Amino acid sequence: MNDEQLPPREGWERELLANLAMAQLKETRARRRWSIFFRLVWLGLIALVIGHWMGWLGHDAGRSDPVGRHTALVKLEGQISDKSPASFEKIGEALRSAFKATHSAAVVLSVNSPGGSPVQSARLYAEIRRLRAQYPDKPLYVVVDEICASGCYYVAAAADRIYADPSSLIGSIGVIYQGIGADKLMEKIGIDNRTITAGDHKAFLDPLAPLKPEHKLHMESVLADVHQQFIKAVREGRGSRLKEAPGLFSGLVWNGSQALGLGLIDAHGSVDELARDVIKAEDVYDYTIEESPFERFARRLGSSFGTAVIEAVSRPSYR
Repeated sequence: MNDEQLPPREGWERELLANLAMAQLKETRARRRWSIFFRLVWLGLIALVIGHWMGWLGHDAGRSDPVGRHTALVKLEGQISDKSPASFEKIGEALRSAFKATHSAAVVLSVNSPGGSPVQSARLYAEIRRLRAQYPDKPLYVVVDEICASGCYYVAAAADRIYADPSSLIGSIGVIYQGIGADKLMEKIGIDNRTITAGDHKAFLDPLAPLKPEHKLHMESVLADVHQQFIKAVREGRGSRLKEAPGLFSGLVWNGSQALGLGLIDAHGSVDELARDVIKAEDVYDYTIEESPFERFARRLGSSFGTAVIEAVSRPSYR
């Protein structure tokens, strides 16, 4: 008798049911574990939102004010914009804390930025001048790291003194609007622009339409006016230290050695040298407001290539 003719084993039904029950139990346990995992993830995200909203995850969470005499440091790094760590909201708040601190001997703004938003730069400039007037016995110095250009220099011009490395890049006192024109490409490949407006200039500087001479002239006048605001702020901030030289307000940049000769900076030096030799308070305490994990996650999630392109072609900037 071969295997195919063997009668079924006794109790095979019970064994089959037991196996099915065990498989069902394993599946139920796995489903429960994943359910618990996703609930914990959501609870964690909710906790981050609440912590950020309540201010528990900020730079100041759980930290105490310094006791002894010290140099107050605030760092401005990267592009200046309302959505970046180098925004008026964050840098302004850090500066106010640094000035307000009882034992801060002076405030040092360490900068490393190519510029950015004219509005944010102008607000920071005005806030620095206001704080200097409110705390006349507490100077504010700017120390340039790699670069202090355009909107960053707008901010720096409000300081008592500006220090930089001989190789730092300084200046770029100008305004730029960057745009593209794709009308000829559209014509070449046979695509029509069907933009419809109510208002003669509503499609002002439409990248899909030919550039109109009157639109170009109008934008040039807008940029020229913003440029004059920039120049006025630099003149007021630097005063008689500024040397009248050709190309000073043309958008050119200079290294730290050249900038010293032009009166764009006052001396060469670093944060540590300034704290030790000028302020005479070697203990440096950082008041910079750091991004919380939730803010970093939200900013990275919200920054897309499309958004970057739209911002690049639609906003004037100090760059």
